[in-house]
Amino acid sequence: MADEKKPAEEQNKSWASTFYEEIASSPTSVTILAIISGLLLGGLIVALTTEEAYSVFASSPLEAIRIGLGAAWDSYVALFNGSIGDPARISEAFRSGDALEIRKAFVPFSESLVQSIPYIFAGLSVALGFRAGLFNIGAEGQLFVGAITSVWAGFALTGLPPVIHIPIALLAGALGGAFWGFIPGLLKAKTGGHEVINTIMMNYVAFRLSEFLLRGPLQRPDSFNPVSPFIEDSAKLPRLFADPLRLHLGFFVALFVAWLVYFLLFRTKLGFDLRTVGSNPHAARYAGMNIVTVTVLAMSLAGALAGLAGANEVLGLNYNLAVAFSSGYGFDAIALALLGKSHPLGVVLASLLFGFLRNGAIQMQVSAGIPIDIISVLQAMILAFIAAPAIIRTIYRLREPAEGEDEGLSLGGWGGN
Repeated sequence: MADEKKPAEEQNKSWASTFYEEIASSPTSVTILAIISGLLLGGLIVALTTEEAYSVFASSPLEAIRIGLGAAWDSYVALFNGSIGDPARISEAFRSGDALEIRKAFVPFSESLVQSIPYIFAGLSVALGFRAGLFNIGAEGQLFVGAITSVWAGFALTGLPPVIHIPIALLAGALGGAFWGFIPGLLKAKTGGHEVINTIMMNYVAFRLSEFLLRGPLQRPDSFNPVSPFIEDSAKLPRLFADPLRLHLGFFVALFVAWLVYFLLFRTKLGFDLRTVGSNPHAARYAGMNIVTVTVLAMSLAGALAGLAGANEVLGLNYNLAVAFSSGYGFDAIALALLGKSHPLGVVLASLLFGFLRNGAIQMQVSAGIPIDIISVLQAMILAFIAAPAIIRTIYRLREPAEGEDEGLSLGGWGGN
């Protein structure tokens, strides 16, 4: 009997070993395990910092552990309910048959998608720069300038039908961001000025420029606050559902733009030039590629994508522009590009993850009493694992990558080529 069982056991072992090797060799395994590890460590931090657990630790350590783990569980349940929706409420809404209640039950999911829209555009902006060997830290400033030009096109142009007004307003945002990216791109190509320094400086110029305009030429005449006039109804991106759901057409515009960026990078000669210059500018120059043109164009396209992020916030959500309207989308975009390994699909998935985390954090703070800053800690730990994949490979005993295989971040192309 033992001899009969032995082949089956060896077969099962071989299947398990093969399955593990396939998982371990997957290029996405480190990213997925980094996210899981970040969530586990985040839960551990919540458990270790629960005041109630500290109060009973001296008398009953086991009870303190139970309370801490319970707090971690409650926080993640609240995070899930706040980002996707409460399953019980959704089920009850469908049973009631009330259309309004059904929409209310899906508000968390809708808001998470809304939060992800500017992340997608800004993440694509930084990722495109990475592919061309450029570190675009100016996405936040480009986003502001795109919002300025877009809101101007939204309220200053009147009498246009939506089918014309919306594309013009979006194009204005893209052109504004492209211009803000063109300047550091030209300085980089012509003078060698480092794009990191130049884009950081351009951010501050954009912030102060927006404040000046909103307290002067763009200020709404009937308001003492530094806000712009509301855009025309014809410039507003259509909502996909009735109130209270705020998901708008910009989400699908973002997905379409992500596909365009993928097509540009991997299906066109220009995309090949961008990636080649990013991987090895010396080889690209030897092959006859125009480094100046590629560099300027890459920064301009990156600026246009960031400008679309600002345009979508104005046209699809706020309908006007206020001082400091962005909550750091352009800076978070650096993390998104790294997490998505500078691939458009990866950036979209990373943006959805950040959008859901950001939206769910509000409910987590209200329901579980966990500070919203824990989400920033989660994001930081996930990125730390992405930036140091050797940690993940050691913990989960994954095989080492072959020579020349992608291993996390590539300094030559910043995000991997």
